[in-house]
Amino acid sequence: MLFADIDILDENFVVCPHRWVGVCDGRIAYVGDKAPTSDEAASFGEVYDGAGKLLMPALYNAHAHAPMTLLRGYAENLPLQRWLEERCFPFEAKMTAEDCYWGTVLACAEMVRFGVVSFSDMYYASEGRSRAVLEAGMKANMCEGLVAFEEKPYAEYPICAQMEALVRDWHGAGDGRIRIDYNIHSEYLSTETVCRDILGIVRDTDLRLHIHLSETEKEVRECRERHGGLSPVAYFDSLGLFDVPATAAHCVWVDDADLDILAAHGVFVANNPASNMKLGSGFAPIPEMLRRNIPVCLGSDGMASNNSHNLFRDMYLQALIYKGATLDPTAVTPQQALASATRVGALSQGRDDCGVIAEGMRADLCVLDTMGPSWCPATDVVYNIVYAGDGADVVLTLCDGEVIYRDGAWPTIDVERAKAECAARAARIIAEL
Repeated sequence: MLFADIDILDENFVVCPHRWVGVCDGRIAYVGDKAPTSDEAASFGEVYDGAGKLLMPALYNAHAHAPMTLLRGYAENLPLQRWLEERCFPFEAKMTAEDCYWGTVLACAEMVRFGVVSFSDMYYASEGRSRAVLEAGMKANMCEGLVAFEEKPYAEYPICAQMEALVRDWHGAGDGRIRIDYNIHSEYLSTETVCRDILGIVRDTDLRLHIHLSETEKEVRECRERHGGLSPVAYFDSLGLFDVPATAAHCVWVDDADLDILAAHGVFVANNPASNMKLGSGFAPIPEMLRRNIPVCLGSDGMASNNSHNLFRDMYLQALIYKGATLDPTAVTPQQALASATRVGALSQGRDDCGVIAEGMRADLCVLDTMGPSWCPATDVVYNIVYAGDGADVVLTLCDGEVIYRDGAWPTIDVERAKAECAARAARIIAEL
């Protein structure tokens, strides 16, 4: 595809008008301020008219629980522990592998509608979830949820063999679109032995680690009681877990010492502003993290605590709420919010060749219609993207150069069936409860 005479968001998060971008064999092959030669243009195929449009990197959701689309609207107005114990855990106990598959299909449809091409997913039934992602033409980092209470070797847990099979059969599947991450759910749902064993598996490989970290005040307080005053960040650091590439979701209740640890190890922090507010968990200190060069990416979390996979909303919140919380209107810039949703999210997944519009990069792209009234006047288009734009403005989504959403149509997903399946399956589970 050749995007002709279109505005683009470049690698410096500057909007450059009237550009031509050519996509070939899944990668960006041409970026220029004039049309390519006729011979070059022929190799790109379809010419896409860029009038009134903005081409930007697609979005990367750094923390999700895709099958929880089935719980949308079910677990409401509860603090985290009651939300988990009274609503989520009982519902999830009745979910089958097919439920997880269809929940993921619907999540994929929603994400690509809003310009998301890849997500880091922590849940169960990883084979079915991975199949749904490949069928949708998307990318994902999959990890199988682990809950460990017994102080025994990781090898004695059934999930150990399951993870070995996932890495063998799925890591790198779909030309690298599926990656398998190891998972430690949290300090309070793991043991020291299991953590050390998983570290031994991940170390010196191309695998990564995905965890929940310091999400609530209660979690931090109880961790300190269990581990001689150590916070969850300090506890995991004492085990060496941050010696491997890690993405830590939430990081709401962290202090200066915790931030020093995260910065020293380059831990990716997946901020989930909508979910953290909805559950009353608090606000991660994102401005201070950015000041310390901690890589901050962006996550939706699950649909029981956010209700929407529209990552543009989360980007808007990240750019806005810290201005009010810190009484500093410069706390988080639109460029920093855009980086979190795009390039940094891709890097958190180990996708070094994704997340920017530049020659040689994978063609993970989305097109926004900028002709709506909320985009006018276009005094500064970067500010419009973050503060006036929305996922609903996305009219085209490409993953590795393939169209996966266009003008209200999903060429790779039967959306009506996915909606019907998820509605029926949610109703069945709620009736059983």
